[in-house]
Amino acid sequence: MPGTRDHARDGAPPQDSPDPVSDVVRWAAFSCVLVPVTLLICGQSFGGAAGTAAGLVAVTCACRALLRQAERSAARALAEQALPHRGRHGRTGSGTHRGGRHTGGAAPVD
Repeated sequence: MPGTRDHARDGAPPQDSPDPVSDVVRWAAFSCVLVPVTLLICGQSFGGAAGTAAGLVAVTCACRALLRQAERSAARALAEQALPHRGRHGRTGSGTHRGGRHTGGAAPVD
């Protein structure tokens, strides 16, 4: 429909936010203000609304910390996957392939 707001974006690709965690935290902060105001308008006491606001702020801060930690862990895992393979002679650790003499077959070694 020509009069709708989505008409201008029909040909444009969907835009992802550069920092989705900040978007979530921004909406949570908005709700930390909106919920107590709504409670006050509906007749809740100021103390009850303040307690609700404090609880929402605490939950928002905890969720933000967990989201940032998960984001760092994902970035670290992605960086480890991007490391190049060390190749045949770049192995680490011990084993039968670490130099020395190789005996033929299953002959006992004295």
